[in-house]
Amino acid sequence: MAADEKDHTFAPRFRVPKRLWGAYGTAVQRQGTDRSADLLDHVRAYVREHGNDHERAELAAAEEELTARRARKGGRPAKAKEESA
Repeated sequence: MAADEKDHTFAPRFRVPKRLWGAYGTAVQRQGTDRSADLLDHVRAYVREHGNDHERAELAAAEEELTARRARKGGRPAKAKEESA
């Protein structure tokens, strides 16, 4: 994947069985969220629990970037706003 200096988020690619991915999608939907939000929450929690000082600092910087990006773009994506209402 080519690095784009303007884009601080990216779509990682990983392999997972289709049936598991489908089951995960319906399970998180039943909980009122989606895969992206759930995975992001998991990654944050994992870094908080298992990360070293540098990794936790990177998490804090990433959270600041996300907050600033949302402020410039008018908040969370429409789908996330609808789900949290």
